[in-house]
Amino acid sequence: MEHFVVSARKYRPETFEDVVGQKAITNTLLNAIDNNHLAQALLFTGPRGVGKTTCARILAKKINQQATENKEEDYAFNIFELDAASNNSVDDIRNLIDQVRIPPQVGKYKVYIIDEVHMLSSSAFNAFLKTLEEPPKHAIFILATTEKHKIIPTILSRCQIFDFKRITVTDAKEYLAGIALKEGVQAEDDALHIIAQKADGAMRDALSIYDRVVSFSGNNLTRAAVTENLNVLDYETYFKSTDLILANNIPDLLVQYNEILAKGFDGHHYIAGLASHFRDLLVCKNQATISLLEVGEQIKALYFKQSQAAPQEFLMQGIELANECDLKYKTSRNPRLLVELCLMQLASITFDGEKKNSKRFIIPAENFISTEKVSAKKIDNASKEVIKTEEHPTPATKPEVKVQLPSSVSKEKTETPTPKEEVKINLNNKKRPSGLSLKSIAHKKKHEEEQKEKEALPTEELTESYTEEQVQEAWAEYVSKLTNRGKKILASIVDTDKPTLKGDTIHIELPNETMLIELKRAQGNLMGFIKKKIQNTSIKLHIDVNETATKKYAFTTREKFEKLKEKNPLIDKLRTTFDLDI
Repeated sequence: MEHFVVSARKYRPETFEDVVGQKAITNTLLNAIDNNHLAQALLFTGPRGVGKTTCARILAKKINQQATENKEEDYAFNIFELDAASNNSVDDIRNLIDQVRIPPQVGKYKVYIIDEVHMLSSSAFNAFLKTLEEPPKHAIFILATTEKHKIIPTILSRCQIFDFKRITVTDAKEYLAGIALKEGVQAEDDALHIIAQKADGAMRDALSIYDRVVSFSGNNLTRAAVTENLNVLDYETYFKSTDLILANNIPDLLVQYNEILAKGFDGHHYIAGLASHFRDLLVCKNQATISLLEVGEQIKALYFKQSQAAPQEFLMQGIELANECDLKYKTSRNPRLLVELCLMQLASITFDGEKKNSKRFIIPAENFISTEKVSAKKIDNASKEVIKTEEHPTPATKPEVKVQLPSSVSKEKTETPTPKEEVKINLNNKKRPSGLSLKSIAHKKKHEEEQKEKEALPTEELTESYTEEQVQEAWAEYVSKLTNRGKKILASIVDTDKPTLKGDTIHIELPNETMLIELKRAQGNLMGFIKKKIQNTSIKLHIDVNETATKKYAFTTREKFEKLKEKNPLIDKLRTTFDLDI
């Protein structure tokens, strides 16, 4: 039996050109080598499986090949790899420092690759600082880590940092397609796309998944085989769910969710995938964002078709509901019910049922027919219908038709109402509520009064002379007018202070800001009334706020009594005569 080598090792890149998805970094390193501008301490950081260690090995080999004509020499003796996860003590770093001092026997450089460098202890980091800052000319350090934040700043400041990015789904899929072609495996584009998507940006994970699926399905790699082996929800599931949601088909939607759970899928994974599906549909809505959709051409066509049937408002609200369910899933005591409620809410977004259809609120004609301000012709027809009913009575099962005329109309049947009269035709003796409310009548009266006030305001310029007494009389008259109309609060505010006249400006003083705001709202009508009374439109109003003015008002019992005594001294005589207490 031939020894099997996993694809991650078999197809590990040997040159920078073979590295997938890291063009910016590989080009930078190549230019640095060609221009002799390479730093002696490099830090490669990024997610797992994106090529950090691979690039470190290629770089270590490349810098020694530049100094010799033998391009096939790998210079393995010049490359030292240290796993910091298991060699993280101070002694391990001291041994490394002792080796650094010795120059290479073959080649120009000795390269030290320290993998998982964030696992070094604090003491080991401190022991490594001096050597990393001032290494020998023949030594180059390449540090690799997945967690840059765990490395102390003094180490980071001594390194040239290269951030490796996640490999895109498209790049991973193309690389897998090339490997499948070399291996003689017929692979569907959608199948490779699912593998690349499942790898989540890690090329090593994508190759491991590829080996696993090929072992399951053989040389024919189909989308169905991939979804079955990886136990992932494919696109068809989410397309079907979205169709059911748009059709407001809650029963079938819940049945589908039950089938998904029966297959062993997690509800949390399903609802998160549904949110991502809505996001992809939203991306398809605009040609400017369609490039963000990382799917195959066939699936992209399905996405585009469904996106046309899904309104943008629905997708935005659907993403919000699904995301909220995703956040609450782990803390929920009944996660299945949580997802089911979310699905029912999603299916109700576009539902135009009884609560959204105003026509459903109209009471059917078999209950009653009510019209207001109908024409005399319609009333006459209704009256004739009453006469016919009396001459030819109908069976008891049919509703009796009655015409109810307003009280302003005579009760005799021979009289014909005018077109402006209101009539109600009532079937089955059903009582119908009034079409007008007391609140609407009061609002109408208030509006009419305000209109009359505005019409009464002077529209032309008046220049008659006036005195302070005339202004005070007009002021008092306006207070009485407000009181008669029931606006007692506003009347008390206007009557708070006696107006004084300075030039062509009326001055009053109020005790607080609240009264000031209320009076300014009514200032237009007030000044309009004053201007009309004194026949002068140039007069103005100035309002001051004096907090100390509140002291003028009596709040305690004693202050109230003193106030009354000022107005009528006989009050005190009454108190002394009957020996009353205050």
